[in-house]
Formats: sequence, structure tokens, C-alpha cells
Amino acid sequence: MKKYVLDLTVNSVERLSPKHVLIRLTDSKPLPEMLPGQFVEVRVDGSPTTFLRRPISINFVDRVQNELWLMVAMIGDGTRQLGNLKAGDTLNCVLPLGNSFTLPTQMSEKPSYLLVGGGVGMAPMLYLGAQLKEMGINPTFLLGGRTKADILELDLFNKFGRVCITTEDGSWGEKGFVTNHSVLTERFDRIFTCGPKPMMVAVARYAKEKNIDCEVSLENMMACGLGACLCCVEKTTEGNLCVCKEGAIFNVKRLLWQI
Repeated sequence: MKKYVLDLTVNSVERLSPKHVLIRLTDSKPLPEMLPGQFVEVRVDGSPTTFLRRPISINFVDRVQNELWLMVAMIGDGTRQLGNLKAGDTLNCVLPLGNSFTLPTQMSEKPSYLLVGGGVGMAPMLYLGAQLKEMGINPTFLLGGRTKADILELDLFNKFGRVCITTEDGSWGEKGFVTNHSVLTERFDRIFTCGPKPMMVAVARYAKEKNIDCEVSLENMMACGLGACLCCVEKTTEGNLCVCKEGAIFNVKRLLWQI
């Protein structure tokens, strides 16, 4: 897909939790085509300690409003600066980057898909779920967090499929990790997941045990987003690959994870 460097205008910045914001961006022209699982590299202006762009997953694309949504976890100087953006500000973005989750092309029957998101890894699951819904597939979302405050955009997830929740402290949904949820007693045709690596490894292990195809969205440290700097390399069955260029979506069968 063609890549663009765009100065996008901030429509709004919504505080989702004490440490998360939702940034809605727009342009004077229709936004480029973007696929679920892809990401953007954003330039952080006004931060004396941030020299590299920050990779942010595509949370949602609203074609009616011509908006790109980015969910940002404010955990460092750069992301905190992004959280301070205001409506009318400009954000320079390189997009769309990376590959995408595998969407069905031909369906004799509607498959059963499980979308597992943990922490800010919930973000790309929303756009994926919306795309599946458009195709006539009702996905099941399994969202996990440490506490109730970590479960974000629940009203939107509910529009696109069934939502199951786990929290480590039991403040919402079932207590424990996503791999402890009772929905995993059901049978699924494919699993997509994004979140902390230990969570994704556990989900991949479950998928292997149940012989379910599984794709993961890796969150390796990325700087350029184009495969030039080599800082996001992942060991795979095909050798060392740049996550930003060859991923960030990988079938777990390609990864040298001990599952």
C-alpha cells in the first residue's frame, strides 16, 4: 500500500482514563485506505527528550467523519506530550504502516472469531471488529486489564460483537487473566490478539493446544517504521524480520516462541 506523510488536524482529545487519551484526527482530503492491524508513526513536537517518532496502532477509522482514531497510553515524555494536544493542533503522521490482520475472503459459513486485547492492545481490536461486522461476522471480544479503569471503549466494542471482560483484581467481569475466562470453553475458528507479550504468548499457547489458527500484533520497539533502523527485529522461522515492515501482524506459527 502507498504510504503518506500527512499533517493531520486534531478534531478532539478525549480522556479515556487517567493514563489513556483518544485522539481523533482529520484531513481536508479523504483519509487514505487503512486496514485493521496497521499503525502510524507520529512525530512528537515540543518534547526536548523525544527525537524519534512513536508508533501508534490504528484504533478506528470513521469514514463518515473522515477521522482517524489513535488511542495513546501516556507512559513517557513523548506520549504525555501527545496527550496534551488540543483541538486544532497539527500532528504529523506517516501512514499506513505494516501489514494487517487476515480477513476472510470467501465464506461458505460465518466463522467464529475471538479478538483478545489486553491494556492498550485493545485499541486495534476495535477497528478489526468493525471490519468483521461489516462482513456479516459477529466477533467475540475478550478484553483484559488490571482493574476496571483499564477496560476502555466498552460502548463501542458492544456495537460490533459480544464482549467478555477479565480484570486481575476482579473489579469488572471475571477475575484473572484473559486465558482464565470461561468463554474459552467455546470453540473458535481463529484468534487475533494484541497486548503485553506474556499475555499474547499465553493466548498463543491456548490456540496451539486447541489447534486454532492465531495471529498476534507485536509491539516491539520501533523507531523508523520502514525497516531501516533494525531495532524491532523478531526471530522467526524465516530468520530475523523487522516487525514494522514484515508485521506487525504475525501468525504465531512463524514465531520462535516457546509455546
